[in-house]
Amino acid sequence: MTDTLDLIVIGAGMAGITAAKKCASAGWSVAIVDELPYGGTCALRGCDPKKMLRAGAEAVEAARRLQDKGVTGETRIDWPALMKHKESFTDPVPDSMENGLTEAGVRTLHGRARFTAKDRVEIDGHGEIAFRHALIATGAKPRPLEFPGAERLIDSTDFLNLAELPRRVVFIGGGYISFEFAHIAARAGAEVTLLDRGVRQLKTFDPDLVAMLLERSRAAGIEIVAEAEIERIEDAGGAQRVVYRKAGESHTTEADIVVHGAGRVPAIDHLGLAAGGVETEYGGVKVTPWLQSPSNPRIFAAGDAAASPGKPLTPVAVFEGKIAASNMLKYKRTEPDYTGVPSVVFTIPELARVGLLEEEARETGDVEVRFTDTSGWFSQKRLGESHAGAKIITGKDGKILGAHMFGPDYAELINVFSLAIKLGLTVAQVKFMPAAYPTGASDIGSML
Repeated sequence: MTDTLDLIVIGAGMAGITAAKKCASAGWSVAIVDELPYGGTCALRGCDPKKMLRAGAEAVEAARRLQDKGVTGETRIDWPALMKHKESFTDPVPDSMENGLTEAGVRTLHGRARFTAKDRVEIDGHGEIAFRHALIATGAKPRPLEFPGAERLIDSTDFLNLAELPRRVVFIGGGYISFEFAHIAARAGAEVTLLDRGVRQLKTFDPDLVAMLLERSRAAGIEIVAEAEIERIEDAGGAQRVVYRKAGESHTTEADIVVHGAGRVPAIDHLGLAAGGVETEYGGVKVTPWLQSPSNPRIFAAGDAAASPGKPLTPVAVFEGKIAASNMLKYKRTEPDYTGVPSVVFTIPELARVGLLEEEARETGDVEVRFTDTSGWFSQKRLGESHAGAKIITGKDGKILGAHMFGPDYAELINVFSLAIKLGLTVAQVKFMPAAYPTGASDIGSML
């Protein structure tokens, strides 16, 4: 490959694959490279396999909630069988993704890539490649932790590939990963402890609904310890002993595995960015509002690797990949619109949000905040769910500024509010929507 490529994409996750196909369809010569199997974190090591495992936890939890309400007998998770169910989705993904790229005219490469100049990369096993443009879409990786014994941790990828689920599991961190996996592990019968150094968990979500989630998590058997500063992890006769400090005192807990759930950072430190003339900020590739490197205009970045305003979510990576590709193809400066992007913590039940938090909305002026405890509503009663709530924030003009929800199926319902915020709809306009009854959507009018 001695000719100069129109585009080299580094990272075969959703942002990179989207951009590669778009540029190839426009007639560009495109190659994509990844040192990991094609598909990225979401499809192989995150969102999708997690949701596959969650299906088992949901089924067990549903049966338990309806005990003495018409459902009898013990329901339990067969972890190896559930893992095979997960693998029935994940195993075909890399070949499927690569075949799709090949059919689109994209050359697929495997190996670690690093910049050697502003217009060149070197790829293990393929030598040096020249390019007119490059897209950095390498995603994120677990944040390095520096306390003694940190090497004893397993990460989210390891957890999603456990052949057997150990009896005792400790999660470090109070974010998405810890809570989602903790809810799966608890329903699968593990003794689960979550240690978070912060006062407040899931800080990007509504605190009133997070409090409801914490109560529900504890009811599911998850021990949550806040303001727990990890001092070290050490051997405990084949198990792991976690030593942490809380309120000035040292405490210990033992587990069979300790899982890193303490955040992720852009996976860019292996790329030789300095040789490529690429600047970084906030841990990611520094980009203009239209996703271009200001220090090397040949290069764009998208998804979790970019220091853009976008949240580290798959839909954001996809549309950033599309916009980066369009800007390269057409020499435009189109900026991504992040309005109305929802995010969900897939606990059981789930916690969802879109738009502004209450504290953010109040900074914009007069707002109306309506909080409703929906735990006694039909939607929850039929499922035997004890905890659910919604908080809707509107402006003086009646437009919805933020929606925050905790309850069964609210991950689907939040999409209605996402559309409302994206289109600038008012409460009156949303209430005008006739919804099928009885469904979750039929509750929207009462929430407003």
